[in-house]
Amino acid sequence: MIAWLSGVLLAKQPPFILLNVNGIGYELEAPLSTFYDLPAEQTQVELHVHMVVREDAQLLFGFGSLQQRDLFRSLIKVNGVGPKVALAVLSTLSVQELMQCMASEDVTQLCRVPGIGKKTAMRLVVEMKDRLEKEFADVALEVGSHKTDDRQDAISALVSLGYKHGDAKRVVDQLDTELTSEELIRQALRTLSGKVL
Repeated sequence: MIAWLSGVLLAKQPPFILLNVNGIGYELEAPLSTFYDLPAEQTQVELHVHMVVREDAQLLFGFGSLQQRDLFRSLIKVNGVGPKVALAVLSTLSVQELMQCMASEDVTQLCRVPGIGKKTAMRLVVEMKDRLEKEFADVALEVGSHKTDDRQDAISALVSLGYKHGDAKRVVDQLDTELTSEELIRQALRTLSGKVL
């Protein structure tokens, strides 16, 4: 089983990468997120690899990070999700964005991925939500901390504008957890401006 390759990047034409490893050319499929981080051609590159052996083919999938490869492996365990769809997910959503989709059960966002319909999106949420939280706990914590930071930033900004901390916190806590700090501030100001505090 091939798990990692290091060699000279001969060609990169999405979704394929051609890698020269000691005189042997390996063709790998990769998500767009990996292509963004690839160096120029004729440069040394290292890729984490997932190998699929079928009756009619031996396929290699390359990833710029171990986290991406592990997420790919989790995705293809879901019934109805093959390597092509898993690559489409990783090409469309970052690991953090996928975690947020799972945490908020955002089926609509998942349906924007080519090849994923509503049933597959719902299956992904059901089968992967708990698994992702266990396997990618560090990312889940990171996603959670960003949300917490955004909310704290919004509350601090409202206090600096003259609102009481308790009022600012109460209004921000009622708003959508997916909003950025700027969006939280704008919406909170709309709510607070109609009240005498």
